[in-house]
Amino acid sequence: MKKIMWDINLNKSKFVILTIVSLILVIPIIVPMFAKENKEESSDQSEYYHLSPSSIQFSNIKVKDDKIKVFLSKENKIVEMSLEEYLPGVVSSEMPANFDIEALKAQAVAARTFALAHLRSIGGSGCSNHSEADLCDTVHCQVYQSKENRMNLWPKDKNEEYWNKVVSAVKATEGEVLTYNGELVMNPQYFSTSGGKTEDAQTVFGFSVPYLKSVDSPGEEVATKYKESYEFTYSNLANIINKNYPNAKVTAANLHKQLEILEKSEAGTVTKLKMGNIVIHGKEFRFMLGLNSANFTIAYNDNAVKIQCIGYGHGVGMSQWGANVMAQKGNDYRKILTHYYQGTRIEKIEK
Repeated sequence: MKKIMWDINLNKSKFVILTIVSLILVIPIIVPMFAKENKEESSDQSEYYHLSPSSIQFSNIKVKDDKIKVFLSKENKIVEMSLEEYLPGVVSSEMPANFDIEALKAQAVAARTFALAHLRSIGGSGCSNHSEADLCDTVHCQVYQSKENRMNLWPKDKNEEYWNKVVSAVKATEGEVLTYNGELVMNPQYFSTSGGKTEDAQTVFGFSVPYLKSVDSPGEEVATKYKESYEFTYSNLANIINKNYPNAKVTAANLHKQLEILEKSEAGTVTKLKMGNIVIHGKEFRFMLGLNSANFTIAYNDNAVKIQCIGYGHGVGMSQWGANVMAQKGNDYRKILTHYYQGTRIEKIEK
């Protein structure tokens, strides 16, 4: 593989990761990596809600060096690798390999764009948890696994086929990234499953991004985590709420009156939830209880509170299951990407 060098002519500027959500309790969302094909799930990429307000002019990116620094959490060390070497380990971890090849290509472009937006050597934001790394290998940035580790999690009779399929998707899109108005897309967010419509970044992150608008994403009822139900006893749920939000002051006896959805977005995300004496955003409730999404309903019966979620993830940007549905209907990766990232272009970095 040819070594690629990046030469950037940028004015010195400070790049600040804008942290949108401050949570008292964050319940980690673990990306499931099951050995059986029919149980493999796409990534959430949403435990940490942050967007980058910085910018990189696409015309200033010149190919000189593609080395990126990745923090490996289990080994507690930083390793360097080429961008194209890194990408198969991300695409195979973030999206099921049995998805349509066009969906995998779309994921490759989104993942490449995300990586470059964090590459410190060209003015990217880097990993906010590890100051010497461009990216880490968890959902805080993008999930990455080595070829050996990833193949061990696939069925033995499928692992070579799956790895080769992912590599072909990366090679078919080599050097391609998303741009908007001449700048590299700095926030190519993606998630697993929508409820039929993606969310506007303003609704979820409180930060408007022109290419992260709500769009239709039909046909996702086939997704493995399209719908999920949770049940809590009245006393258990009241205790959880009061522990995390002492000012709520809810009681088990009156919970059916004290817990009420006040407002939802058009796409279904709960934007205002009354919880006793306070009102919070649905995403805070989601993290507190470990729900699949902030698109939920609440029902009460004699013995328990039932919460039903639609979709999986924050809902902003490209829906991975939606991308697969589009691909199965004959859309190529370019149509998929420009649908979910409105107003963007796919451009190839010059060598």
